[in-house]
Amino acid sequence: MSVIVSWIRNARSVALPQSALPALVAIFFAAKSDSFSLTLSVIALLGVMSAHLGANLWDDYFDLKKNDLSYRDRLNSKGIRARIAKCDYIQDGRATVKQLFIAASLFSLFALLMGAIVLVYHWDQRVNLSIIVLITMLLSLFYSAPPLRLSYIGLGEITLGIIFGPLLMQGVSIAASGTTTVPGLIISCIVGILVINILYTHAVMDFEADRSIHKNTLAVVLNDQKWITFFSILFIFSPFVLIVCFVLLNMLPPIFLITLWILPIAISLFRSILAFQKDPSSPISRRWYHFPMERWKEITQAGIDWFMLRWYSARNLVLFFCLTYVGIALFYPI
Repeated sequence: MSVIVSWIRNARSVALPQSALPALVAIFFAAKSDSFSLTLSVIALLGVMSAHLGANLWDDYFDLKKNDLSYRDRLNSKGIRARIAKCDYIQDGRATVKQLFIAASLFSLFALLMGAIVLVYHWDQRVNLSIIVLITMLLSLFYSAPPLRLSYIGLGEITLGIIFGPLLMQGVSIAASGTTTVPGLIISCIVGILVINILYTHAVMDFEADRSIHKNTLAVVLNDQKWITFFSILFIFSPFVLIVCFVLLNMLPPIFLITLWILPIAISLFRSILAFQKDPSSPISRRWYHFPMERWKEITQAGIDWFMLRWYSARNLVLFFCLTYVGIALFYPI
């Protein structure tokens, strides 16, 4: 059991809300259907989370194949502020690259098993489910794997937005009830944008480091301060604009406007990104509205609090949006 727990942590379980929360939103929306199945919902949720952990480990594996472990330390020694905690479990000898390969494979195989169970029960949806699973597998693998290496050519953020938004939520909706809804599809796209923002915020902070190792994230491809800032505005604030627009178009009920309560938190995140762009070494303080932020003591000791505070803030936008949607699904008939 301790081995499983350690590999869940190695697979960056701190990022699991990025997949679990959109899945839960899809499940709660699907719960309104007469064909809803709690058992299949749980199976789908376990499959999604396992696939996410496996994808994170595959990202580590192929990243290690392309770059040696010391590259972030070398960047740091040159004065380039870079997050240096990735793959620490390999660097400190707690695991080997071979063990990483095995762990990634096992997480992925378990996810496929969960998917196969859902497919058997929803055989009438086999085409839709198979397409969703196949596209998700290919995008997850080639996010870091050759020959495509989508995360190295400026498509990584968009790729994960598609995976954790429309593909994940529509797949879970079909698994839970055998159907999808228009509000569910709209919300899945909005959640996808919020997931893109997590990756894009990451890329903005790692801009110099990624450019130095020729990893062309979207920020590196843009390579212009004004355009980088514009896309931060786009990814952080467009979900709020879309909610308002879809309500005005009567494609979402007015109750969805309640998500505007999150806007001050989004503004705070944007201001902290601007501060980082102006001066990467500028101090940043954790406020009450930044919570939740797990393992903060360890993060501070590792010296990556400047990175994780902004990353957590971007992740928490997904968390607050999804929890709001769950509340809407519970108390409002859609």
